[in-house]
Amino acid sequence: MHSAGRSWLLLTGFILFYIIYLLFGALVFSSIERPVEDKLRQDMETLKQEFLNQSCVNVASLERFLVKVLTANKYGVSVLKNSSVQASSWDLASSMFFANTLVTTVGYGHNTPLSDTGKAFSIVYALIGVPFTMLVLTACVQRLMYPLVMAPVGLLQRSGMEPRPATILHFVLLLVLVVLFFFVAPAAVFSAVEMTWSFLDGVYFCFISLCTIGLGDFVPGTHPMQKYRPLYQVAAMVYLFVGLMMMYLLLRTFHKMADLHGLTTFFQLPRCEESDMDDDREPIVENGHPNHTTPHVRGKDASKLLEPGSQPSYNTINKG
Repeated sequence: MHSAGRSWLLLTGFILFYIIYLLFGALVFSSIERPVEDKLRQDMETLKQEFLNQSCVNVASLERFLVKVLTANKYGVSVLKNSSVQASSWDLASSMFFANTLVTTVGYGHNTPLSDTGKAFSIVYALIGVPFTMLVLTACVQRLMYPLVMAPVGLLQRSGMEPRPATILHFVLLLVLVVLFFFVAPAAVFSAVEMTWSFLDGVYFCFISLCTIGLGDFVPGTHPMQKYRPLYQVAAMVYLFVGLMMMYLLLRTFHKMADLHGLTTFFQLPRCEESDMDDDREPIVENGHPNHTTPHVRGKDASKLLEPGSQPSYNTINKG
């Protein structure tokens, strides 16, 4: 019980520090970039008035105007409406959303730093934030491996299924649940909230985001008239983090199933435990399940599973 409590305490500490790190990044980005954005907005208003006051517009002046307009639009400043009603791209919520896409390597590219200081800070922030985000995701997945992978597979075996069919059935069910709860359902929500998105656009956005492709052609919460925009952006950040965690869990489950079925050996690929440096036996966040039933194993694998504080290994399920 002490080990399990310590495990959850460490995991909670990781997540809290991650949130604090995002808030810190949001405050720094907002303080650096918002004044630059405001100046650019004022410059565009001045440019617009100067262009409208010209008595005769030639091709050269029109091209200069269009180049400046398109450059400003790239940084989220438009001349199509009064600058006073435009939502800032560097308020606290938007800056936090940008920081989140930066450290998760999704990087939509919809918002980029305008100043050299912001660009330099982005480099330092990502150098620390990207590996720490991977650490937090790994720690969360390790805690989820037992309740979402090991326990269901063990339950299927105790119900009379052979190990290999049990792992295949479990993976298919897990895949269906991930598709339903992290692609279909969110796509329906996004298509309902975003005025210009179809359901297919929502599915496309979910896939591009959770695969960390991040093309940036669809980004939630960018419409200036969006209701409850800050809250919506925070909800999108939570979805992105949990979705990435479930994708990682799905990939690890597939890798372990491939180990059990001999696919990694056939293609001469590293086994899951080898590639993860035996993190099932030495997890980043210690895991304790003192009284659970483990699948039947033999030989050296059995002695490993019986060690105090160890957890059942997916790959040591008896093959027959």
